[in-house]
Amino acid sequence: MNKYQSLLPVDEDGYYGRFGGAYIPEILQKNVEELKKAFYRYVDDDEFNDEFDRLLRDYVGRPSPLYRADRLSEHYGTNIYLKREDLNHTGAHKINNAIGSALLAKRMGKRRIIAETGAGQHGVATATVCALMGMECVVYMGATDVERQQPNVERMRMLGARVEPVRSGNMTLKDATNEAIRDWCRNPDSFYIIGSTVGPHPYPEMVAHFQSVISKEIRSQLLCQIGRETPDYVVACVGGGSNAAGAFYHFINETGVRLIAAEAAGKGVDSGETAATIHVGSEGIIHGARTLVMQTADGQIVEPYSISAGLDYPGIGPLHAFLASSGRAEVMAVTDSEALDAAMKLTRSEGIIPALESAHALAILDKRRFKRDEVVVVNVSGRGDKDLQTYLRYV
Repeated sequence: MNKYQSLLPVDEDGYYGRFGGAYIPEILQKNVEELKKAFYRYVDDDEFNDEFDRLLRDYVGRPSPLYRADRLSEHYGTNIYLKREDLNHTGAHKINNAIGSALLAKRMGKRRIIAETGAGQHGVATATVCALMGMECVVYMGATDVERQQPNVERMRMLGARVEPVRSGNMTLKDATNEAIRDWCRNPDSFYIIGSTVGPHPYPEMVAHFQSVISKEIRSQLLCQIGRETPDYVVACVGGGSNAAGAFYHFINETGVRLIAAEAAGKGVDSGETAATIHVGSEGIIHGARTLVMQTADGQIVEPYSISAGLDYPGIGPLHAFLASSGRAEVMAVTDSEALDAAMKLTRSEGIIPALESAHALAILDKRRFKRDEVVVVNVSGRGDKDLQTYLRYV
């Protein structure tokens, strides 16, 4: 009997309301169908889940702490808890999905792994699990991101991955994803580990499932610390949306928990240099799914911009498009300068240097007033080592 029951508002065809689905070339139909069958087979498999849980515990170092930030709480006059995904092995939440996906690839008999990366954290996580499991790893990364995320590039290479700089478009995450999909078309026996809740079904559901350990732990940790499982707010940044999907997952059907997604406004929502897809996008298809897309009137992709390499994506995962359009999640746009200010505030008040992506979520604390008795959980999705050069340049 199938025990798996997704908590996501998704149907059997991978639609979240009118968003989602699988819009893919014929050459990938077989791959995606095989992936879907494998995911639904192993998501309930005791041996698979035991291995996944063991690696999360003994290799990644989970559970990641839920830390009450006392000085931030005092400053904002509320109760702020930080979910410390930055303390995971490899320094971000990306390792959760990379391990689950690689275990799935192993059971499907796949030995060559393809990945795309923007900020480099998904690339590092994928290279890490490929080294762990003895798999070949090819990571596509925009040339712009290769330059601004050099430490992660060197980590991937040290782990044995081949990093392929992409020089098309504006040479960032969207372009890296394009090239990874082209590789998959040329090499259909490979396994594509997508780093976020984007792409054709079942990727958005699968990635959210592997990341749902975040909200599962938040519930149990809050119960231990404050005697209740549910916060008043959960705040996370969204680019494609994997860390937010993981942080929101076990609260999506808890209407008393308010969900806030922070997207990258770049130099301003109306500046023409932004990655605030939910604010400025319209319905379209990108990388195999119907969702909100930054595009011109005739459907040409508008190049996104953000100081954060992990958030400058011209689309959004279909789950987040649905949560925003249905009103279940509130979406707030955060500019580069607001994110930089938030990063410095956390660094100087709590001694935690966040990734630039996470800094966008932290900036919500300055944009929304919270009550003194409310509990606000902010997902700190990654650590800021990779962004030090950017911080030093701007701050």
